[in-house]
Amino acid sequence: MACNVRLAVPADAPDMAEIHVRSWEVAYKDIIPADFIHEKNATRLEMWRKMITEENATQYVIELDGKAVGILGLGLPRDLDLSDDYSELFAIYLHPDYYRQGIGTQAMRFAFDKAVRMGKTLMSVWVLAKNENAIRFYEKCGFTADGRTQTLNYGRELRVIRMIKSIRRSAF
Repeated sequence: MACNVRLAVPADAPDMAEIHVRSWEVAYKDIIPADFIHEKNATRLEMWRKMITEENATQYVIELDGKAVGILGLGLPRDLDLSDDYSELFAIYLHPDYYRQGIGTQAMRFAFDKAVRMGKTLMSVWVLAKNENAIRFYEKCGFTADGRTQTLNYGRELRVIRMIKSIRRSAF
């Protein structure tokens, strides 16, 4: 079951918001307080409507049989300590109905290939330290923690860790 990953367009905002909402409800239910998830999810549609303009170059839709099933964000790193060799995976979210079907792995291969085409040889991603499922996924894809952490407020203070990977080739 092959998926397609393409740049998001303004008409994708409702699907992207729905995927984002459902993913947060499932992936973070035991990590982030429910009231915080609810509060953030209430803003998703407006957030995606503002973010996905005709000039979008960093946000992607993951499709299966023409249906949006995931979202992926990829671009230049926000971390000032990283060299120009890096790209950053801002996010990868799948609708929970499509978890554990290989779609995330295919989307990650797309991200690696896209970053290589951008001339990048390394990729970073930030992940909640308590999100063991995501950490296992990133490790399966070849990422390792680089020791950099932050504490962010998600309704309570939570630690996030940075993971990195060499992407000279997308095999994993």
